[in-house]
Amino acid sequence: MIAFELPRAYYPRSFLKLLAIGFALVLAPMVVAFVYAAFHVETLSSQARAAVDQAAEAARESRLLIEEVTSMERLVRQYMILGDAGLVADYKTVRARFKQTTSALSLLPLDEGQLWELNQVIDSEQRLFSRLGDQDLSTGARDALVQGYVHLAVRARRVLDQSNELIERGIARMRETAASARKTLLVQLAVTLPLGIAVAAAIGLLIARPIRQLDAAIRRLGQAEFSAGIKVDGPADLAHLGERLEWLRHRLAETEEQKALFIRHVSHELKTPLTALREGTALLADGASGPLTGPQQEIVSILSRSALELGGMIERLLDYQRAMASLSSLDLVRADFAEIATRAVEPHRLQAASRGVRVKLDAKPTPLVADAEKLRVVVDNLVSNAIRFSPEGGTVSISARREGSEAVLEVADSGPGVALEDRDRIFDWFFRGHGTAGGSGFGLAIARELVGAHGGRVELVEKPGPGARFRVSVPASAKRRERV
Repeated sequence: MIAFELPRAYYPRSFLKLLAIGFALVLAPMVVAFVYAAFHVETLSSQARAAVDQAAEAARESRLLIEEVTSMERLVRQYMILGDAGLVADYKTVRARFKQTTSALSLLPLDEGQLWELNQVIDSEQRLFSRLGDQDLSTGARDALVQGYVHLAVRARRVLDQSNELIERGIARMRETAASARKTLLVQLAVTLPLGIAVAAAIGLLIARPIRQLDAAIRRLGQAEFSAGIKVDGPADLAHLGERLEWLRHRLAETEEQKALFIRHVSHELKTPLTALREGTALLADGASGPLTGPQQEIVSILSRSALELGGMIERLLDYQRAMASLSSLDLVRADFAEIATRAVEPHRLQAASRGVRVKLDAKPTPLVADAEKLRVVVDNLVSNAIRFSPEGGTVSISARREGSEAVLEVADSGPGVALEDRDRIFDWFFRGHGTAGGSGFGLAIARELVGAHGGRVELVEKPGPGARFRVSVPASAKRRERV
């Protein structure tokens, strides 16, 4: 997998600034879409208001036009019958309002059909009015004049009908515009949503990368892996934190080296006087300086036991140092738990035979990926304990098998088992149980650490009958994990 890297020069100086930039970049497409949608909605709303206002104005003026034309027609009919000059004056008053209405209509954004009909109404009224002043109209001419005003009313109604059609067309256009806007918004959503997700994923990688590097560095330090250097890419504050971890790595490596050197020197320095003490007590016990009294022999015996115990403590201290050093790395290879168990059991058969202990090995092929040598140490420690605590004529049983995704090994003995008060502490460093559960205090602790390094577990399980049974469970595809 190719890691996505960004030169440090392109990172912001602080992690908070990187988060702010990432947040802004993720929101940017959505903000653009929102602004466009708001603008589009406002434009559509403005157009709708303008169209509605214009259509309403056209309809209102058209209705006024019909009323005025109807009034003029009625006045003309009355004038044709009565011949009253006052009716002509009333007609001129209505005609003035008619001209105002037609002027208002002509200023509206009418389509060609409406404008043509309006002009026809204006022209027809002008012609009819010019004939109205003629005093010598025959009966036929008068009827034609009245009929002309009837046709004028019909044309005025056509103007109103076209105004209503204009409203309907405006509504249809608004619907089309709304549908177009909705389609555009859906397209924008289809584009901006994946774009936002892509930008968020890219920013997430940029943010997660230095955090993963810090996490990996802390894990390596926790696992006492001091060989690999620590470098954190990212903002200046996180890069500075990586530099501090690198400084800490050097200090821990120096401390670990000084500790190991100190343990070796102390062990070496203690062994020399301890050897002299053991040899001196042996000479005293052999009577090299003369016969010893009973109390003197008891003192020499105490000194001899103490020297042996001190020597054992020194060896355990060295074993602890070697065990901790071996946990720093795993050499993962394809192996078989059955072969590992067989190899670990063979050296113990002679010791078991000398004590009359029977060793039974039931190891089925159990392939796994692990550090074979370290698992051999685990089996070696468990089998050694089992033989040590089994009585003469007892039996030690070792089995290996596959259970699901785990490789399982069990070691059971026929000894007295583990005391109840010791079961919670038998895996602790330097712990030596009471009587039968005792030992060097390292075997089970080392087994727990080595198995835990593989991501597995070792535990004491119940078994029918006397003795103790220890189960080791390791993932068949083991990966290096941190120690707890």
